[in-house]
Amino acid sequence: MKPESTLTDRILEAVSEAPGCRIDEVVCQFPDLTWNQVFRELARLSRNGRLRLMLNGRGLTVRSADEIVVVPSSH
Repeated sequence: MKPESTLTDRILEAVSEAPGCRIDEVVCQFPDLTWNQVFRELARLSRNGRLRLMLNGRGLTVRSADEIVVVPSSH
């Protein structure tokens, strides 16, 4: 990762390397930042459609917006 990378770039890279990761796993990737700084950027990226924040059995997880999630049919 380049030192001049923005927080947005750093987060998008972390999420692309670990799709479906929990928010706390993303936060741990950035020990130089507070939980609040990372979450604010995740929320902003979600509002802008660049990431998806999803609540599931693992808690709140993060996925890239371009990631295709296949849900099996129930029939």
